[in-house]
Amino acid sequence: MSRIPVVVLGATGMVGQRIVERLARHPTLALAGVAASERSAGHPYREVASWRLAGEPWAGFGDLPVLPCDPEAMPAGTRVALSALDAGPAREIEARFRAAGFAVVSNASAWRRDPLVPLVIPEVNPDHLDLVHRQPGPGFIVTNPNCCAIPLALALAPLHRRWGVEAVATSTWQAVSGAGYPGESAWDMVGNVHPHAGDEEEKLEWEPKKILGEPGRMADFTVSARCVRVPVADGHLVSAHVRLAGDPDPEQVAETFRSWEPPVGPLPSSPRPLFHVHERRDRPSPRFDADAGDGMAVSVGRIERCPLLGVKFFCLAHNTVRGAAGAAIANVELLAAVGLLPA
Repeated sequence: MSRIPVVVLGATGMVGQRIVERLARHPTLALAGVAASERSAGHPYREVASWRLAGEPWAGFGDLPVLPCDPEAMPAGTRVALSALDAGPAREIEARFRAAGFAVVSNASAWRRDPLVPLVIPEVNPDHLDLVHRQPGPGFIVTNPNCCAIPLALALAPLHRRWGVEAVATSTWQAVSGAGYPGESAWDMVGNVHPHAGDEEEKLEWEPKKILGEPGRMADFTVSARCVRVPVADGHLVSAHVRLAGDPDPEQVAETFRSWEPPVGPLPSSPRPLFHVHERRDRPSPRFDADAGDGMAVSVGRIERCPLLGVKFFCLAHNTVRGAAGAAIANVELLAAVGLLPA
């Protein structure tokens, strides 16, 4: 069976590079083109992408010419765009691709709040894809969540399904790769941690509610978040203190993680098991657990009684894989599985 051709918008950045890397070995998707800013367009990918990943440089695509982010410049027959654009240019560029009939799967935050644009994690809310039929134009936009909202929402999903989440207090310890390259300065990070300077806390307080609610309607619980940047390369560690209806004990919560079955069939990028539940008190940790399930699993540990809200635990995921590039690719796989990709 022939693979589905896709293009990557914003292919020179860290998330774009991760997407390119994973497409090089993907069983059903094929990289048809890389696109970036006008100053990069026309040059070979190797000349404009400062490759920062292990393995073969440029994932074997160094000779590909970089295209402008214009739907008319895309290779013939390509109707799927994976966007790793910055939020600023993403809104206008992704809208143009939608108007040209593309299925746009975006890692950017530009469209996440739009009530007609689904914020999707395949193993949690595939039914939200129904929203694409309400969007204007022949194409559509699907977004994947923030890199910390993904492990948090994934961990909350089986608990919300079984008991109902009533309140969450969460904190994050976020790796420097989340800031891209060159990202945080060594002077800021070596021997230091600092409160996240961006709007991560705001995203973490509303995105899980859109993901765990009904299509077009937010879930009815409150999230309070604090986010911190730490001198770790990859892997965002998240703590969650959760109040659940019925006040289940930690053993029931742990078993719910172990037995969780996603509402969609197996996708190439969705690992089994989805949750790695740890018994040791020093796990999960970025060094040992960020790459679990080819970077797509969520590691959970320290599931304990919380004297304030009921239950508490840590969860961890690879921020540029499960939290970004892999999440976008998984959404393309989901669109293919449910027959929503343009012909």
